[in-house]
Amino acid sequence: MNLIVLGSGTSVPHKERASTSHWLETASGSLLLDASAAAVHRMAQEDLDWVNLDAIWISHFHLDHVGGLAPLLFGTKHAPQTKSRRKPLNVFGGRGLKKLFRAFDEANDYKLLKQPFPIEIREVAPRTEFEILPHLRAETFSTPHTRESLAIRLTEADGTSLVYTSDTGYTDALATFARGVDLFLMECSFPRNKPVETHLELKDAMLLALKAGPRKVMLSHLYPEWDGVDMVSEAKKLWPGETIPATDGLRLRVGAD
Repeated sequence: MNLIVLGSGTSVPHKERASTSHWLETASGSLLLDASAAAVHRMAQEDLDWVNLDAIWISHFHLDHVGGLAPLLFGTKHAPQTKSRRKPLNVFGGRGLKKLFRAFDEANDYKLLKQPFPIEIREVAPRTEFEILPHLRAETFSTPHTRESLAIRLTEADGTSLVYTSDTGYTDALATFARGVDLFLMECSFPRNKPVETHLELKDAMLLALKAGPRKVMLSHLYPEWDGVDMVSEAKKLWPGETIPATDGLRLRVGAD
């Protein structure tokens, strides 16, 4: 797997961090992990093959994670680059995704499903296993953030694995879900003194890392409170493993030494 960070920030405007979204290249195709509004143009800025994107994962329905879905499909409907595309695009998310999509679509009668290629909107439940791409196995886990929020574990045929928590509060069960993964891609909204229980701060994330035992951790969804904080040094005080601060444009080979 190859991971490209499209956005490492939140809904709060930041000059260096777009709202959270990640692009994953696998042996089976490409997958967009959350469709923030910024992701629509960040894919092009990173010179990624957005025209042939295979699947989209929507972790939950906060606008900094789903606000780019309708604009992306509005773009693919009218872009000259997609006129010859015929392979389907599958959009996955939790219960309520179809209703939310209809609300976006009907706001101006966009007819977003009338594309040159087929689109399928698929809702998945917690603790569901399925193929999100051919030979790329996915498993979902309900997280303490919103009612529909789901973490996802992705495993390739060769065993390479990644867990993407998206937004979440702390729960020991999340460490069990992520045990032994090659990359534990966690939100870590605040360095300390988090104002809400439905996000993580550094001590929460590092405790999950200690219990999960991943090869590497990447921390993303970073609020401006992180500005000027040496994340690597602070993380090392709490977990001896490798912690990678997500930055926009960062590219990482998952599973490689």
